[in-house]
Amino acid sequence: MGQICTCGVLVNAVSCDNNVRFAGHIGTVKGDLTYMANVCDTTMSTSTLYLEFTDKQTHGCRYSFEFVSETITAVVCRKEGMDCEITVRGTGVVGGRVFPFEAVFRDQVEAANYDIVQSFVITGFFDQDGAAPVPQGSIFAIGCE
Repeated sequence: MGQICTCGVLVNAVSCDNNVRFAGHIGTVKGDLTYMANVCDTTMSTSTLYLEFTDKQTHGCRYSFEFVSETITAVVCRKEGMDCEITVRGTGVVGGRVFPFEAVFRDQVEAANYDIVQSFVITGFFDQDGAAPVPQGSIFAIGCE
């Protein structure tokens, strides 16, 4: 018998032309964000989260990176009106270095609305710097019924 997920999120989304911030860099860098997640509170040890930033601004795309979760430590679901907001915390790796992170995803029920990556912060390295809209249906929340 399989595990029941009481709170989690499935994400397969891209948000283009976002201005993001990097620790130690003055100003923002424009680029595209790709998100993938398969996260569940009852299976945190096997949950996965991935973020890729593709730098579209600097010569040589020097700020492009991939982030892969190493450990998921918390998954919190919260009902927001008709929508569901899922916060995921843990640690992950960029370029061989481990950083703590927090990502907040919002599954919007209304078909006319975009889903939203409310925030994605890799402490000491990266900040999405505001909400990033993604196509409706690319964030699927579990557990806000």
